[in-house]
Amino acid sequence: MSQRRVVVTGLGATTPLGSDVATTWKALLAGQSGVRLLTEDWRELLPVHFAARVATEPADQMERVEMRRLDRSEQFALVASREAWKDAGSPDDIDKERLGVVIASGIGGVITLLDQFVNLNEKGARGVSPHTVPMLMPNGPAANVGLELQAKAGVHTPVSACASGAEAIGYAFEMIKNNRADIIVTGGVEAAIHQLPMAGFAAMKALSTRNDAPARASRPYDVDRDGFVLGEGGGILVIEEYEHAKARGAKIYCEIGGQGLTSDGYHIAAPDPEGSGVQRAIKFALQNSGLSTKDIVHLNAHATSTPAGDVAEANALRKALGADADHVAVSATKSMTGHLLGGAGAIESVFIVKALQDRLAPPTINIENLDPAVTVDVVRDTPRQLPAGDIAALNDSFGFGGHNVVLAFKSL
Repeated sequence: MSQRRVVVTGLGATTPLGSDVATTWKALLAGQSGVRLLTEDWRELLPVHFAARVATEPADQMERVEMRRLDRSEQFALVASREAWKDAGSPDDIDKERLGVVIASGIGGVITLLDQFVNLNEKGARGVSPHTVPMLMPNGPAANVGLELQAKAGVHTPVSACASGAEAIGYAFEMIKNNRADIIVTGGVEAAIHQLPMAGFAAMKALSTRNDAPARASRPYDVDRDGFVLGEGGGILVIEEYEHAKARGAKIYCEIGGQGLTSDGYHIAAPDPEGSGVQRAIKFALQNSGLSTKDIVHLNAHATSTPAGDVAEANALRKALGADADHVAVSATKSMTGHLLGGAGAIESVFIVKALQDRLAPPTINIENLDPAVTVDVVRDTPRQLPAGDIAALNDSFGFGGHNVVLAFKSL
């Protein structure tokens, strides 16, 4: 049997920068920040008073009666998936037994869980919504999208903390490569801007505390970075077997070449300072894709703006790419979107696809003093033109637990 190729045919997003892919991408290229002060009273209980909420509330994009049975993360999944499916041409004559869904969430319906616990304490058992369990399940976003599309090839939810979205895309890629499906809706979402998750991250000293300048708080690679900014939203891709996409006349953005998966075996939350797991993941992604380091012109980094993580990642990239790192334009888009946790790798994969389409690497903002320990070529302040011809790009994502995922994308 000939090797099955996997291409991207649809994109969808809801992010702190925009209600869809077009508005998000425009704001990203313009170097806009989606980070804002929170308006909830509970912010005063925390050392951190800001986050990156979605630019457009689901209430402005969905019917209220539908929202009542959905956790916020599930709402994001449906909003972004509907855009991606429409962008893919809303194919209605496909074999549903060859249609799959792989959408991740790093935490699941945590807002539902916490809100319903309050209802239980204040109103008793009768005050708990009958939709609570389907709303708090981590597989809820994937399940709801799968039900809407009547997907029957498989509906899956990998959970690997902040690598979840990228791992979902990799899982979907393998499903198509292994002939389990012909077309899959895949990506990741997260909705965890709530006082308890934020208090937990703050207790770990993981969050920035720049309450006086929220828009400048997420500053990957800056010498004065002090933690990440929590974001919400998600990104969705429709990926498809190449011949299947051609046969139905689909618009094709690019090809997914392959993935690399490793684990650190080092610490539950801290990155391996040697970055050996990241290096191996890059090596495997390149091998899996038939690419060499010379082919890579762009990389969307995990770069969360934490003191330890950014340098460990940058050093790993330099070691993995060697001298060829000098011609790789590195973007740290969390400087604008914040960190979407389980949705991060997915929305950043959307950004990679758009970068290949427009031949533009988005900027990294808020770098006032580049950390001298960072030895990769960071795109700062304004977009950078990417070369013409056949090019390739990488997206890397890492998660608590030592999960490493690298996805390789190729122009067509």
